[in-house]
Amino acid sequence: MHPRERLAYSSIESRPPLKLPDGLRLIVWPLLALEEWDMSRPMARMVITPPQGQPMLPDHPNWSWHEYGMRVGFWRLKRMFHDLGLSPTVTLNARVCETYPQVAGACADAGWELNAHGFDQVPMHKLDDQKAVIDRSMDIITRFWGKRPRGWFGPGLTQTFDTLDHLSAAGIEYIGDWVLDDEPVTVKTKHRPVVALPYNFELHDIVMMVLQGHPSDEIHRRSMDHFECLYEESAERPKFISVAMHPFLSGSPHRIAHVRRTFVDMLSRPGVAAWNGEQILDWYNTQASGAVA
Repeated sequence: MHPRERLAYSSIESRPPLKLPDGLRLIVWPLLALEEWDMSRPMARMVITPPQGQPMLPDHPNWSWHEYGMRVGFWRLKRMFHDLGLSPTVTLNARVCETYPQVAGACADAGWELNAHGFDQVPMHKLDDQKAVIDRSMDIITRFWGKRPRGWFGPGLTQTFDTLDHLSAAGIEYIGDWVLDDEPVTVKTKHRPVVALPYNFELHDIVMMVLQGHPSDEIHRRSMDHFECLYEESAERPKFISVAMHPFLSGSPHRIAHVRRTFVDMLSRPGVAAWNGEQILDWYNTQASGAVA
């Protein structure tokens, strides 16, 4: 199905406002992506371009950049989350449970939500059997975590026209791949409906730092500009801000202070709280407009 077949157009101005509990008006959704980059394939991202512009396999320079994130950057971010009392949603390639069990285990031990992010960092369009990879990913994380993931982010935020049907069949209740609204929305599938939580691509360290090449403090400047607009609007209806991080970027020494400052400044405002994906989903499902049709 085309996305418009799954979700009818609805202007945000035409809907009754949803209501957050306990005087809240804006929810911050911290997300941390943990990925496995297979050295037998081109790397998912590059910090240093290859000689003569031709990717070399194996790509040791860019693989080691990612590896720094898992060996060092992740633990730096983990200390920050602990210090600030934050519990992020972890978008997890299932293979990380096998290649980095200490990292995945630290997330589980901290009580963080594990969200399925495919098996490894390969776009959904490149898979010969999406359903098999989705089922395998869910099973691996379930065995490791002891709980079945409720949420999904596609590797590279990719989907084909059939992906949502496979996700729903596998038990996924929410996705974060769509950036089409400020509020959660219910999406049709061939099975049970799936909720698309309000995500965005621009408060995202890959977009800002790798694709757009901004300086390290851009995450704070842009996030706070985004926040101030939505905070003002949240006087009339709830708003949500997702901040997406990767250990090899946000966990670097020259960025971590700006990442910390972003969360401190947002959460210092009245009526602002940080929730994970499960909390947003559970709240939305209590709202009349979130009831399954």
